[in-house]
Amino acid sequence: MIDNMVAFNIPFVSIFMLMIAAIITPLLPRKKRIPEKLSCLVIFIVAILSAYLLYALTSSGQDISFNFPMGHFPAPWGNELRAGPLEAVLSLVFCVAMLLSLTGNFSSTAEDIPASRRQIFSVLVNLLTASLLALTYTNDLFTAYVFIEINTIAACAIVAVKEGPATTRAALRYLIMSLVGSGLVMIAICLLYDLTGHLLMQNMHGAIQVLMITREYAMPLTVSLGLVTTGLAIKSALYPFAAWLPDAHGTSTNASSAILSGLVLKGHVFTIIKIFYRVFGLEVIHALRMDTVIFILGVAAMIMGSVHALKQNNIKRMIAWSSVAQIGYIFLGVGLNTVAGIAAACLHIIVHACVKPMLFTAAGGLSNAAGHKKELHALMGTFYVNRWAGMGLIAGACSMMGIPAFAGFASKLSLTLASFDNKFIVWALAALATSSVLNALYYVPAVIVILTHNKNNPPKPAPVTKLYKFSMFVFLMINFYLGLFCVPLLRLITRGVNVL
Repeated sequence: MIDNMVAFNIPFVSIFMLMIAAIITPLLPRKKRIPEKLSCLVIFIVAILSAYLLYALTSSGQDISFNFPMGHFPAPWGNELRAGPLEAVLSLVFCVAMLLSLTGNFSSTAEDIPASRRQIFSVLVNLLTASLLALTYTNDLFTAYVFIEINTIAACAIVAVKEGPATTRAALRYLIMSLVGSGLVMIAICLLYDLTGHLLMQNMHGAIQVLMITREYAMPLTVSLGLVTTGLAIKSALYPFAAWLPDAHGTSTNASSAILSGLVLKGHVFTIIKIFYRVFGLEVIHALRMDTVIFILGVAAMIMGSVHALKQNNIKRMIAWSSVAQIGYIFLGVGLNTVAGIAAACLHIIVHACVKPMLFTAAGGLSNAAGHKKELHALMGTFYVNRWAGMGLIAGACSMMGIPAFAGFASKLSLTLASFDNKFIVWALAALATSSVLNALYYVPAVIVILTHNKNNPPKPAPVTKLYKFSMFVFLMINFYLGLFCVPLLRLITRGVNVL
């Protein structure tokens, strides 16, 4: 338990501030883009609070976590938040990545979204951030489901906020797939509540352990685990449930693409990790063979996501399919069903949450330099027009390929080390090697294109704002920090997993 009352209230205050900001934003005047600036300010404040919470939880050197009851109702109806080192660091990373995604695409948002819709965009950003933090901190499945739905509606709307028939079709497809996933999760929660009589995760865990010992209701328990896993896998864009993702990214704004790929998907992935680890337990997951299923799907996503990316000529669709492959890395770590595997998966969540928004922001800058064209051949020579975007794409590509000193190398190395002493070691190492080679086959040509001078039709110089340069600089520094100093972070994550 934590004695610091300020830190004790931070999880609830963070979510509450973002929800209040979502209510206030539509009431503000549109001039000088005040609603968007308010959203950035609130997210910045929440990031500071998350950093303080992380310090309060780790400064003593002990593994500390605490529960925050909401409403003080007893089980099974009580709603709780739970915070430990892992939740605090994820909250901090999500807020920083969200803030940089907004500031890095501040000027492009003004071009892509009509002035009448920018207030709505700010509302959606606040709701998405609130839902991400709620999914990170929640300790009961009812609260988790409520914010899964808020996340779904806001994520689909953030795609549709850009006008156009293609965008509308992509948003509707996204909505339909997300609702299917939400329905499966709701059925699973109902089954688990009926079987255990609890909604709080610790209480539910104890009841499930008893059911496994007595072998009572083994089939309904297996079905509930399968339903919740499938539902959240759909929402996480795990292959083969990822067909909606490239269209959503390819037609939405640059900021929306960065937020969806880098952040929204991670909220659902971390929810799966918490349900596996905190509700069922690793032993139950192994007994029901769900670790094998998740591992196989993770390997399939790593390979097939990259295969689809190889076929793309649109840079945003290519990066979107790359996200499918990277989600596979996370599920591979979860499928190892060990503390080391889950810690490596969480490290890759952090890496992907920081690198993928940088890639989409860089792709947006290069596309603007090419006259808003997204085809790879049209980006020839754009590095020399927007060097910050070019450096972002190159650094992001090196990270996704696992080049040493870049963020992706750290998480891939952690996944490799976690695979040892595991029955899946051969398949894991083969998948990691194959996927890295495939990553190089589509990222290297993209890098070569932007570095190749276009003598026949050179791109015209385009202004690059100071805010864009600053955001890309911070993205690059985070990328190198994660690549060079990942050991302390991995230790911190492991501590967080131990008290998860």
